[in-house]
Amino acid sequence: MALPPNNLGLVIGRSGSGKTTLLQVLSGLTEQTEGSIRILRGGGDSGSGGGLEDGSGRAGSNGNGNGAYAAAVTAPAAAPGLTVEERMQQVGLVFQFPERHFLGEDLMQELTFTWPRLPQYWGERQILSGKMQQALTAVGLEDIPLNVRPWALSGGQQRRLALAIQLVRQPGLLLLDEPLAGLDWCARQEVVAILKRLKEQCTLLVVSHDLGEIAPLVDVAWRMRIGGTCEPVVWPPADLAGLEQ
Repeated sequence: MALPPNNLGLVIGRSGSGKTTLLQVLSGLTEQTEGSIRILRGGGDSGSGGGLEDGSGRAGSNGNGNGAYAAAVTAPAAAPGLTVEERMQQVGLVFQFPERHFLGEDLMQELTFTWPRLPQYWGERQILSGKMQQALTAVGLEDIPLNVRPWALSGGQQRRLALAIQLVRQPGLLLLDEPLAGLDWCARQEVVAILKRLKEQCTLLVVSHDLGEIAPLVDVAWRMRIGGTCEPVVWPPADLAGLEQ
């Protein structure tokens, strides 16, 4: 698999085929048992002509200098990109039904849960505060009071809050596991609109069964078979409905 900067990649496949595990490996939450995972900054190698080269896996300049990353999953060992620790810091992951994992008593606690607390990090917290406001604006939650409990939000707002939490980190690669699951039509359209805008800022890899709404945004796609084998899918497909089966 090779995902160039500022592209939206889609992974489809039956339940249990390993799609969520793939996202966990890419984010650094789980280590792969074989093969090579490489995440590279989008402007890391101007000699490759842009994007991610198959085989070499080099990340080329994406032309806009926005910090989007390229990602590659290869069978043999290859030159390393980000380390596991760096992936955990610089790759964002939004779980399926992320609202089930909220821990804060209000939006402020939820958004700042992982921020440093010691006094010497006050300057860093000020920087993060500015990024938080940018993230809330990006997902359309800038007018929601920060003392509101996360569970008081609508389903669509909760999903957007989960996106904002990751966007504060300004990830170069954002991974989303079933981002439309359980949402009504209106909320789904809101999330799709946000994903369309996010392609200008970062690279996206989405696992989804909801192909109808996601399809117009997809640049490259793969089908995962039981056991973790991925095969490329011609995109756009001739029969979207048949692809969903």
